[in-house]
Amino acid sequence: MTKKEKLILFVLAAAQFTHIVDFMIMMPLGPQLMRIFKISPQQFSLIVASYTFSAGIFGFLGAFIIDRFDRKTAFIFTYIGFTLGTLACGLATSYQFLLAARILAGAFGGILGALVLSIISDIIPAERRASAMGIVMTAFSAASVLGVPIGLWLANLYTWNAPFLFLAAFTTIIIASIFKIIPSLTAHLQSKATRPKPMEVITNITNDKNALRALLMMSLLIFGQFSIIPFLSPYMVYNVGFKESQLPFIYLCGGIGTIFTMPLIGRLADKYGRLKIFGYAVFLSAIPILTITNLGSIPVYFALILTTLFMILVGGRIVPATTMVTSTVHPQNRGSFMSINSSIQQLSSGTAAFFAGLVIVKNADGSLQHYNWIGFFAVAAGFFSLYVAQKLRSADGKKM
Repeated sequence: MTKKEKLILFVLAAAQFTHIVDFMIMMPLGPQLMRIFKISPQQFSLIVASYTFSAGIFGFLGAFIIDRFDRKTAFIFTYIGFTLGTLACGLATSYQFLLAARILAGAFGGILGALVLSIISDIIPAERRASAMGIVMTAFSAASVLGVPIGLWLANLYTWNAPFLFLAAFTTIIIASIFKIIPSLTAHLQSKATRPKPMEVITNITNDKNALRALLMMSLLIFGQFSIIPFLSPYMVYNVGFKESQLPFIYLCGGIGTIFTMPLIGRLADKYGRLKIFGYAVFLSAIPILTITNLGSIPVYFALILTTLFMILVGGRIVPATTMVTSTVHPQNRGSFMSINSSIQQLSSGTAAFFAGLVIVKNADGSLQHYNWIGFFAVAAGFFSLYVAQKLRSADGKKM
C-alpha cells in the first residue's frame, strides 16, 4: 500500500471515527439527559433511535443522487452537514431541540458511511481492498478506546453538551484534511450512458438477485449483532455482577483488541479469500455470543475476556463481508448501492434493538430474562448470512 493511499485511508478513518463517536456517546449520556430534561426512558430511547432511523431514511434517499457527483464534492458537503448536526446537538437547550439535532446529524451520517466505502472501492484495487477496509474500520475501535471515554470525561467535567461541542471543533480539522488530501474522484461519471436514472437505482437492485443477496447478507449480520449489543451493558450489571463504573472496560478492552485484529483480518481475507475468512469468523463468533448470553455471576476479568472476544469476532465478520458487498456492483453504481446498503444496515440495527426489547423481560430484581434466546437467534442469523454469502458473485461474475 502506497504512502498516499495510507494517508487517504487515515483521513477516511478519522471521519468515520467522529461519525461513530457521535452515535455511541449518546447512549451512556442517558442518565444525565433524563435528569436534566426530565424525560422518560422511552423519550430517551427516541433520541437514540431517531439518529438511526434518520440515517437509514436519508441514506436511502441519497442513493438516488450520490453517483452523480464527484466523490470528493459529495464527501465535503455531507461531512459539513454532519458537523452542523453535531454542533446543533451541543447547542441544544431542550428535548425537542436535541431530538431535531439528532435527526439532522443522522441524515448526513447515513450518507457519510456509504461515501467512505465508495471512495475506498474507487481508490484501492480489489486485491488489496479488504486490508484497506480493515484499516478504516479500526475507527470503531478508536471510538471505543478513546472517543467514548474522553466524551464521558468531558461530560462529567463540564456538562453533557461538551462532547458534542468538542467533536464539532475536531471535525473542522478533518474538513481541512479532506480538502487537501482526498483527490477528485470522477471515474464513475465518465460512462454516462450506463449510469442509471434515479428510479432505475431501485429497479436495478430489485432485478439483480446478486445485489439482493448482498443486502440480505449484511442485514442478517447487523440484525443479529445489534439484537445483542444494546442489552450487553445492562446484562453485565444485573446478571453477571458488573458495577456501572466497570462498564467502560468492556469498550476499552474490546476496542484495543479490534485495533490489532481488524487490519489482520483484512490482510487474511486478501490472502486466503474473503468468503473463507468470513466463514471462519462466523463459526468462531458463535462461541462468545452463546457464552455471553447465557452467563451467570462470574469474575469480571473472565467476563471481559468473553466480551473482548465477542467484539473481535463479531466485528471481524464485517471486514470480509463488506469487501464482498462492494465487489458485487460496478463502480458507476457503487455509491448508490452502498448508500442503500448503509440505509438498510441502519434500519436493521434499529429494528433489531426493538425486536430484542420485545423478547427480553426484566425481572423484579432487575435481572434480564430471555437474553439467551437472543443469542441463539443471533447465531442462526450469522449462519444464514454465511449461506447467502456462498451464493454471491462479483460484478464480473467471479466467485468471492
